[in-house]
Amino acid sequence: MALSDRQSQSQSPGQSPSQGPSQSQDHGQPVASGTPRGLLPMLLVGNSAMFTLYIGVGAVLLPLHIEQIDAANKVALLGIVGGVSAVFATLFNPIAGALSDRTGRRNPWILGGGIAAVGAMALLGSVHTVLLVAIAWCLGQAVMNVFQAAITSVVPDRVPLSARGRASAAVGLGMPIGSTLGAVLGSTFDGDLRTGYLVLGLLVALAAVLFTTCTREQRRPAPRPVPLKEQLAAFLSALRSHDFRWAFIGRALLVLGYFCVFAYQLYILQDHVDLPSGLTPAKAVAVITPISAVTMAVSTVVGGVLSDRFDRRKLFVAASALISAGSLLVPALSPTWPAMLVFAALNGLGFGCFMAVDNALVSMILPSAEDAARDLGVLNMASAGPQILAPFVASVVVSVSGGYTSLFLVGAGLAVLGALAVRPIRGVR
Repeated sequence: MALSDRQSQSQSPGQSPSQGPSQSQDHGQPVASGTPRGLLPMLLVGNSAMFTLYIGVGAVLLPLHIEQIDAANKVALLGIVGGVSAVFATLFNPIAGALSDRTGRRNPWILGGGIAAVGAMALLGSVHTVLLVAIAWCLGQAVMNVFQAAITSVVPDRVPLSARGRASAAVGLGMPIGSTLGAVLGSTFDGDLRTGYLVLGLLVALAAVLFTTCTREQRRPAPRPVPLKEQLAAFLSALRSHDFRWAFIGRALLVLGYFCVFAYQLYILQDHVDLPSGLTPAKAVAVITPISAVTMAVSTVVGGVLSDRFDRRKLFVAASALISAGSLLVPALSPTWPAMLVFAALNGLGFGCFMAVDNALVSMILPSAEDAARDLGVLNMASAGPQILAPFVASVVVSVSGGYTSLFLVGAGLAVLGALAVRPIRGVR
């Protein structure tokens, strides 16, 4: 999974070359005059199914699968598999987006990626070595990124600017809903991983069939290809901006701290936390994930509204990062089940508010109004890059320290640094 800002980009006045509306504006093609009927519910369905698979596999089934293969080395092996698959996903996402751009269609890629997810999950459930698990999960990431790249481009393709907020809300709600459903389904099949993988794949396939059946699209002209040299120059140019550079650093630090812990959530519940009798680690994931999802959804809305009302972005971004840091200290100091419940609630509050308000902050300090989407694409690396590093960092921390307390402390320290990184920003309050 590549947590990206393509959803937030869909609200911006400019769009990246792979996303459609900027091409409509740049090349004189008409922007959609109204939101197609039924599109928003289908966006919710499609994104919910996508996150259901990502969370169900990444947070529950994959850690259990690796533990079955080699329990003694599960921490290091999960770090390797998670890191390699994250690299693969990050690299493949723009390739998948370019493929759908080149054809001028999204629906065929959504349908193809969704149906292919069934085969990839069936393969993942049938392998019994870590090497084959890594290969199968990379294949799963490939087909899911075909699905993801196409469906995240639907909003800028088909939704007018006046309705982007509602569309982005439909897309954004997919994460808490999908996270909850993924954790529940993953824990339901903790004793039958093969069936669990297959069910998650079938859910994405069903969502893809529903989406493409219930929504129509018009073929769009292929965009102008952007040379790699030009993309690299754009990246370096954006980071020369003082405020943008600090916003990039702050987000990268917080996301790294968050995913260091998230990737090892099941092992933490298994080896670090004293769970109540009868509660398995997989079932515990199914309990804490909805708590975090609900508080994340609430803080995303409330944080965005309050930051608008008080016209204070830095304050809310820094405060939410500190809340995330504080949440990570709770299970470090008290490895108990009640502490994990408190952690889940606080971490959801902090991370949700941070991402919502930080998106607004960044939109106000972009280096170039004419290249807004390009610069937001650069910022996406502050979200995607740490997800690549997190499994490697976490496995090293746990292996060297011999436990998960240090992992929580490292995560908290990164979140504090993320809060401090907001302070040098001068262009916004």
